[in-house]
Amino acid sequence: MLKQIEGSQAIAQSVAACSPEVVSAYPISPQTHIVEALSALVKSGKLGSAEYINVESEFAAMSACIGASAVGARTYTATASQGLLYMVEAVYNAAGLGLPIVMTVANRAIGGPINIWNDHSDTMSQRESGWLQLFAENNQEASDLHVQAFRIAEELSVPVMVCMDGFILTHAVEQVDVPEKEQVEKFLPPYTPRVVLDPADPITIGAMVGPEAFTEVKYLQHVKQLQALELIPKVQAEFQEVFGRDSGGLVRPYRIEDAETVIVAMGSVLGTIKDVVDQRRDKGEKLGVLGICSFRPFPFEQVAKYLGGAKRFVCLEKAFSLGIGGIVASHCRSALSRAGKSVRDYEVIAGLGGRNITERSLDQMLDQVAADQLEHLTFLDLDQELVEAELEREKATRRSGPISENIQRHATQRANAARGI
Repeated sequence: MLKQIEGSQAIAQSVAACSPEVVSAYPISPQTHIVEALSALVKSGKLGSAEYINVESEFAAMSACIGASAVGARTYTATASQGLLYMVEAVYNAAGLGLPIVMTVANRAIGGPINIWNDHSDTMSQRESGWLQLFAENNQEASDLHVQAFRIAEELSVPVMVCMDGFILTHAVEQVDVPEKEQVEKFLPPYTPRVVLDPADPITIGAMVGPEAFTEVKYLQHVKQLQALELIPKVQAEFQEVFGRDSGGLVRPYRIEDAETVIVAMGSVLGTIKDVVDQRRDKGEKLGVLGICSFRPFPFEQVAKYLGGAKRFVCLEKAFSLGIGGIVASHCRSALSRAGKSVRDYEVIAGLGGRNITERSLDQMLDQVAADQLEHLTFLDLDQELVEAELEREKATRRSGPISENIQRHATQRANAARGI
């Protein structure tokens, strides 16, 4: 049903249409509205006999999900940022046990310093956990991906994170065609677990595995990721048949056929990038966009296909590896290397901690690319004055104080001076 609705509410209604039997929740911004809405649906009886478990921490939330999924219940939770880190041990356990839990991650920066705004550092930190990671560009795709996530998770018996940008999407009110339960039932079959604790057929879940078998167990987790590469496009196609719209998949190419420069990105920033590309296309520039929906598993073949014909690509990333650089960019280079191709690349780190990524900044960055003046690793809109002032402070005195507080104080003083305060 077409609704003008907040992103979080749309996600809650999409999840509800999938008839979860257990929802385990601990609130943390910016995912709180999702689990609040689900709690109201459970209380009203609109989710039938579904059980809503209030827990005392994110670790407990994932632990409860593990227990519920292990006994054969369709299970859901949501988290963000430090909450995801707090449940890390259980996150790895869920994947290692092959439990098809679906979890929304409302992407938010990881502290310190404390920051509640959006970037991708939380889910990037869990890229090797064994979970599939699907990134949504907008609230329609986020809503649709949750329905697909249950199908993918349960067919492969692997957990899936649906990643959507915190506040930018979770708190945005826009038009969303929210999946109806009747439609979902045509697409999502009843849950038949591969792993289930049953007193009539006793098994051990979570046994210790020694060196003689550990490699094989981890290899089979790798195989599941490879199987997901085949399954995700099939699920996407079946979803389009039932719902009449194309959402999800591995990658989302845009105006890429003759592009000499391709911008690679994930999440909501793709909308702004496409606007800039359209404007520059009107001026004759051959630009394209490659949106990556499936970060885990990473679609090496598809990325190489779309980047291999370009002269260069720019990877715009909302997270990075300290001391190294772009994470997605390194994956893209690996994809091209596997295909025997070499394309000039740029790594642009942007939007950290919720900093706006504006059309103006993207235009300036693309002007530098066109003039061959952009550094290989660039931090978009980096305030070099603040950085240099802090480096000088550290040179001047041993007891220079905490960087985060110094930077914030300097920035505030400068802003106040500009306003005459």
